[in-house]
Amino acid sequence: MKKFNISKSRRLRSTPYSSRIESQGVTAYTIYNHMFLPAAFGSLEDSYHHLKEHVQVWDVAAERQVEISGPDSYKLVQLMTCRDLSKSKIGRCYYCPIIDDNGGMINDPVILKLKEDKWWISIADSDVILFAKGLAIGNKLNVKIIEPNVNILAVQGPKSFKLMEKIFGKKIAEMKFFGFDYFEFAGDKHLIARSGWSKQGGYEIYVEHTKSGLQLYDKLFDEGKELNVKPGCPNLIERIESGLLSYGNDIDNEDNPYECGLDKYVNVNSDINFLGKDKLIQYNKNGIKKKLMGVKIESDSISITETIKIFDNNENHIGELRSGVYSPHFNKVIGIAMLKKPNWDTGTKIKININGKSVNGTVCDLPFI
Repeated sequence: MKKFNISKSRRLRSTPYSSRIESQGVTAYTIYNHMFLPAAFGSLEDSYHHLKEHVQVWDVAAERQVEISGPDSYKLVQLMTCRDLSKSKIGRCYYCPIIDDNGGMINDPVILKLKEDKWWISIADSDVILFAKGLAIGNKLNVKIIEPNVNILAVQGPKSFKLMEKIFGKKIAEMKFFGFDYFEFAGDKHLIARSGWSKQGGYEIYVEHTKSGLQLYDKLFDEGKELNVKPGCPNLIERIESGLLSYGNDIDNEDNPYECGLDKYVNVNSDINFLGKDKLIQYNKNGIKKKLMGVKIESDSISITETIKIFDNNENHIGELRSGVYSPHFNKVIGIAMLKKPNWDTGTKIKININGKSVNGTVCDLPFI
């Protein structure tokens, strides 16, 4: 496949860390929320093994925040998601499907409750801020909606706890998963959450102060030398093995939360009011006709730039492969697929065409590991 350079502009935003990661050898970018997101630092497999054994620092500034504040802030945030946030607590993160009036997925962010009247929606790749503003205007809600200048650094991997403790002390090691607190560095306070887009453990640092944030970036590498710290980015192999969904790849607006396996984040039996509630009540009552599942494919390579049709042994079209990658752990290709009922039972045999060749596969549960 021919490679093309990306032309930078105001529409395609660099991050405060761009010059640093480019000097550290970033080899590929993708575009995420109109911003550059590092996509590779050399070999995907080498980075995968390193992430699972050591510690990496990721520039994930492209994970933008939608800040909602004001007297009606809770009302708006709850209107956007089918997860019941009525008992949410300050200092906690909440994974929440955001849906439209038909129950279709718009985003699957992590929502942080900063104050009773202030929230950050840490979004995947879609223009949630416009959706929020439209709902606020249409429902005449008294809120302020902005994109704050927050540029996240993620510290991920099993040695992330040692690295962060070296800089911030023992208190940060005691933080519970999906909790957050404020920690001081170079005279500024930074919100740090026990979270991240991997299952290897780690933190996300919500950098609001660019100058001290850059100093912190350098400090992480200085203090992490003995821990074999390296620059990194969300890893496709680790993501798929862990069953972490990617909005725009694995799920989109044509899918509802039940179809995406997000049932536990759908609270249709509660008293909360949210957009698309009637539709989700119908789906809950009548059942779904398609479902995201894992698949294992007897191949040693795959490249996906668009969905690939999946067939049963009788050549009936039964679904589509949405993400896929070769897994060194399983020694075969694994992927995330949307399958039609009743073909989502584990153990179901499938066929898929890869590079003009029909290849066998098997349906399995998510996550793989």
